[in-house]
Amino acid sequence: MLYVVAWPVLAEADDTALRRLRAQYHPREADLIGPHFTLVFGAPLTREAELRASVAGLAGMRPFWFVLERLVRHDLTPPSRAAYLYAVPADGAAELTALYDDLNPAPASEPFEPHVTVGLFDRAAEAEQVARIVERQHLPMHGRVEELALLRREGEKLESLATLRLGS
Repeated sequence: MLYVVAWPVLAEADDTALRRLRAQYHPREADLIGPHFTLVFGAPLTREAELRASVAGLAGMRPFWFVLERLVRHDLTPPSRAAYLYAVPADGAAELTALYDDLNPAPASEPFEPHVTVGLFDRAAEAEQVARIVERQHLPMHGRVEELALLRREGEKLESLATLRLGS
C-alpha cells in the first residue's frame, strides 16, 4: 500500500511529548512511523507513478505553520468499543486539506479531517480520559510542515519512495 504524509516539524519538547504519547498509546504504529499527517491513505501500488508525479507537482507550495489545539476521539464501529485519539490542527488545516484534495482526485467515503494520531484505545472512555490530561499538559503545539513523503508499506516495513521539500 502507498501513503503520502506531511512531516511536522515541532519544537523539541512538543516533538518529544508527541512521540512519547504515541509510543505509549499507539506502540505498533509508533515503532513504524513518527508523528505525521496522512494525506493519502492506503492507495494501491498501481498508483505509484501517479502519486510520484502529484507529489512532484506540489514543488511550488510553500512551507506552512500549524497549531494542534485540541484532541478528537473517533469511535470505531460497534461492536468494537475501541477509539482513536487524534490531535487536530486549527491553523494549517486549510493547507493540509488542500494538499489532500490535490492528491486524492476521487471523493472519499468520509470527509477528510487533518490529524496526527495520538493513540488507539480499547475503550472510548479511556481515550476521553487521556484526552483531558493531554490537552491540559501538552496543547497547544505549534509546528511547521516543510516536507512531504511518498511511502510504501509492506507488512511491518515502511519505505520512503520520494520526498519533497516544500518551497524548493
